[in-house]
Amino acid sequence: MESNLFRFILKYSKKQQFVILLITMLSFPLLYSMLELPKMIVNDTIQGTNFPRAVGGYELEQIPYLLVLCFTFLGLVFLNNGVKFTLNVYKGLIGERMLLRLRYDLFQRVLRFRLPQFRRVSSSEIIPMITSEVKDLGGFIGDAIAVPAFQSGTLLVYLAFIFVQDPLLGLAAIALYPVQGYLIPRLQRRVVLLARERVHNVRIIADRVGESINGVTEIHANDTSAWHLADLSDRLHTNFQIRYDIFNRKYMIKFINNLINQLTPFFFYSIGGYLVIRGNISFGALVAVLAAYKDLAGPWKELLAYYQTQADCSVKYQTVIENFDPPDIYPLERLTGSEVAELGGALSMFAVSFSEGGGRSEAQAVTLEIPEGAHCAVIGNDRSGRSEVLELDAGLLTPDSGCVEIGGRNIDELTASTPGRLIGYVSIRRPYLHRQRCATISITA
Repeated sequence: MESNLFRFILKYSKKQQFVILLITMLSFPLLYSMLELPKMIVNDTIQGTNFPRAVGGYELEQIPYLLVLCFTFLGLVFLNNGVKFTLNVYKGLIGERMLLRLRYDLFQRVLRFRLPQFRRVSSSEIIPMITSEVKDLGGFIGDAIAVPAFQSGTLLVYLAFIFVQDPLLGLAAIALYPVQGYLIPRLQRRVVLLARERVHNVRIIADRVGESINGVTEIHANDTSAWHLADLSDRLHTNFQIRYDIFNRKYMIKFINNLINQLTPFFFYSIGGYLVIRGNISFGALVAVLAAYKDLAGPWKELLAYYQTQADCSVKYQTVIENFDPPDIYPLERLTGSEVAELGGALSMFAVSFSEGGGRSEAQAVTLEIPEGAHCAVIGNDRSGRSEVLELDAGLLTPDSGCVEIGGRNIDELTASTPGRLIGYVSIRRPYLHRQRCATISITA
């Protein structure tokens, strides 16, 4: 599985992301026209002279010319919002499809875990990762390419319009961007580390609660409720401290952004007012620049928010993926292969050893041969390795050394369909029966 979130996005939605870029590019000419039209309405129509004006072969007086420009502006508003609507719906569709694929891939990897992995990882950790922890990634996947492309393009359109009106006003608009670009990533880096620590701590809390529920009989029998409450209280307090630190840093970032955004209008009012008084730019141009700057803060704020979301989602993705990528995971072909090999002959184990870790070997240097058609019983005390030997023979466990063969074929090299259909195994634990809803049909003659 891809270890990087953006590689995962590009691998499975490259064509869709390209379509998003095309839709985004359509909105930029419309946006620039919407900035230019108010200036024309103020300067050329309301304050203009030399009427009538020729428009499309018709001579228009001042009032009809004003109405034409206003209805043109209204049409551009509908077109621009229609493009945004299409873009947002398409982004949501891609995000949900990619979230579906991600959850499917994660569950597929769970089915490829070897049995010892399930004894190291509890279901209370796996289930939240597949369901709730990746939920936010769906929204981000749709925005991964669209938001930086759309907001950056929108920002450049606004800046280009301001620079066209007057270069000094353009410089005033971007004067404080380098300060934000330097401070925000440094503050956000610590927020990302804290978010990763919080995710890890929440998983531990879920695991502790799951253990307490499973062992509630022993908790009451041994009067350890107070200890479990104290342990959970310590974890919850740690989670509180992490979240409080995240809030402090996030709102510090917001405070800096708001402060810098409020300083920029000072330059516009002072420099722009001076230029209007001196006659270097028109009043309509200044009004249009102020309107453009009011909208300019939106894309910049969205880009900063996108950077924070991207860092948070990348941490979530990497934190989830690292738990679904154990070094001994079964290859995908073992799970999906449908070929059923013919098994016949003796069951043989050659110097088979197996250990789940912890310094103790469940099976060590086991060598045996059971002829075809013979009956055999494996006898031993609890924790003597008898269950592990049978699981090795059934292909449920993979030996650390040696091999298990049936008729000269290594069981571990076969697809899961062969032992699954030709070898029967019933454990000493209560068997799992899949619950499936059934429909009942009544037919009357």
